[in-house]
Amino acid sequence: MTRALTLDDLILAGIALAAGLLAAFVLRLLLRWLGKQADRTRWSGDDVIVDALRTVLPWAAVAGGAAAAAAALPLTRTVQHHTNQSLTVLLIFVVTVASARVVGNLVRSVAQSRSGVAASATIFVNITRVMVLALGFLVVLQTLGISIAPMLTALGVGGLAVALALQDTLANLFAGLHILASKTVQPGDYIRLSSGEEGYVTDINWRQTTIRNLSNNLVIIPNGQLAGTNMTNYNRPEQELTIMVQAGVGYDSDLEQVERVTCEVVTEVMRDVTGAVPDHEPAVRFHTFGDSRIGFTVILGVGEFSDQYRIKHEFIKRLHRRYRTEGISIPAPARAVTLRQGTVSIPQQRDGAEEAGGVSAAVRLD
Repeated sequence: MTRALTLDDLILAGIALAAGLLAAFVLRLLLRWLGKQADRTRWSGDDVIVDALRTVLPWAAVAGGAAAAAAALPLTRTVQHHTNQSLTVLLIFVVTVASARVVGNLVRSVAQSRSGVAASATIFVNITRVMVLALGFLVVLQTLGISIAPMLTALGVGGLAVALALQDTLANLFAGLHILASKTVQPGDYIRLSSGEEGYVTDINWRQTTIRNLSNNLVIIPNGQLAGTNMTNYNRPEQELTIMVQAGVGYDSDLEQVERVTCEVVTEVMRDVTGAVPDHEPAVRFHTFGDSRIGFTVILGVGEFSDQYRIKHEFIKRLHRRYRTEGISIPAPARAVTLRQGTVSIPQQRDGAEEAGGVSAAVRLD
């Protein structure tokens, strides 16, 4: 201390600190009001900015009040330097965290506004946040007087060892980036892997891809495994798809009538059932002379993969009811077995037959 601490110094320091706290409280209330105003706009970017300012400005006011309070006290030059340095580091930390949040939310906002971008893929958000936090950490080190050049050199030399130790993690990371960059899989797509897993892609992060199947369970697949397996994406290149339903009618049926009635049922289902494609053109294709009936395929239009079960359900019910009304039969498979009377000869072994004097055996079927 350069001089003795007096009551006036304490009062001035208390006033400065109280002013900083009061300013932080007022700014908090003001930014809360601005946040409500931003919620009324269509652009989500103002919400992100106001949320970040709600964190930074109150802390900046507190740090400013603490710095003014420290300046009012008769501190030594070393203590004053360390106090200002600590407050600066605190402020840099708060700004870095807020900036990481802003950049991450802006990336997510831009992604959600574009249909061709991974709308809910957190891998891009995580990468941008890590980059901003790393930059803030380097600024903190520079502020504390720690040289970052040797650290960068050490990181460059040790990068190979880190890459070898984390090769599985890095493989999943770059596989996730490759999947998103190639746009073969996006969150919201329905996929089926060659190993049997299938469902809606809910998220692709730096390590794994999360799939929600139709039973509402989550399936976790490493990005490297997803990139290296055969996969069917039912949302690419279009979300609408066609499904085929196999059916058959008796040989005594009028095939022209069968085709006409079936097309009418398809048109009715496409128009009335939720998830169908109303402008789908009905298609019936006869293909097989079966053992007991003539087989044909009915092609239906579906809005998305999960709608096919409801559409098949309604189509089969209505087609069965309409066939009964029109008198069109759907025969069950039948097979006739005919048994004929006769003799089945069972030849003896050659050596045994010679020893028995050429005697043979026979079984009579009556």
